[in-house]
Amino acid sequence: MAAKLHRCQNIWVKLPGHPCWKVQKALDEKAVDYEIVKEAWIGDRANTVQRTGQKKFPWIEFEDGSVYREESKDMAETIRAGRLDEKRSAGSATPGSP
Repeated sequence: MAAKLHRCQNIWVKLPGHPCWKVQKALDEKAVDYEIVKEAWIGDRANTVQRTGQKKFPWIEFEDGSVYREESKDMAETIRAGRLDEKRSAGSATPGSP
């Protein structure tokens, strides 16, 4: 099963400064197997807040259910450096979990 990239629903936006595109592009460049989960751009973003403790996109959900969320620039750097797997489980538990 692939990782899930939770991002805004505006997948057509491919500008260098767009946070969601920045991370998606890095995943593509490193040939990471992932699927896109389009989240609502407006509203309370309850799922995102529940899973990450923040309202910001993007974030990555791993197969084991753990999540990874940082600023998009940092996420893209981590992915390009080949360190995405380091973010799986270790230190990326769902907020409120033991």
